[in-house]
Amino acid sequence: MYTPGEEIVQLVDEQNRELGELPRRLMREQRLLHRASYILVFNAANELFVQKRTATKDVYPGYWDVAAGGVVQAGETYEQSAERELAEELGVAAKLNFLFDQYYEDLDNRVWGRIFTCVHEGPFTLQAEEVEQGRFLDLHTVLEYSRSEPFTPDGILILEKLLADKGEGSG
Repeated sequence: MYTPGEEIVQLVDEQNRELGELPRRLMREQRLLHRASYILVFNAANELFVQKRTATKDVYPGYWDVAAGGVVQAGETYEQSAERELAEELGVAAKLNFLFDQYYEDLDNRVWGRIFTCVHEGPFTLQAEEVEQGRFLDLHTVLEYSRSEPFTPDGILILEKLLADKGEGSG
């Protein structure tokens, strides 16, 4: 049985130093700072695979997300987490390229994220418990779409930084 709330996750401090381990459920209940991996999946046309999270997700349920990925489990590196999450959520493996680390905090989430990119054309096998649907979209279309549909705020911040680093701005 799939029970993400019982996964043991790595807790960190504001400087991203490891503090200890705790079940995911308690991390969410107590809004504790943790790590997550984010993988931006592009195709050869430089379109981004966006996915709609299921309504049962513990944070941002039903939102669109610009990245595959998830919480880093205890004993995992960011890279191991990213490889595992890509396989679990999309059913694929790909060469990961590191982009940057990002701290994000809101009322529901406090996270140190490591952002990666990869190129994959699909087909994808979506993890039914986590991903409702997905599609490739142009980066600017994703940002435009995010103005009318709920998107994960940490993901939109990543996308805006990516576009700013490319000198394209967000709109």
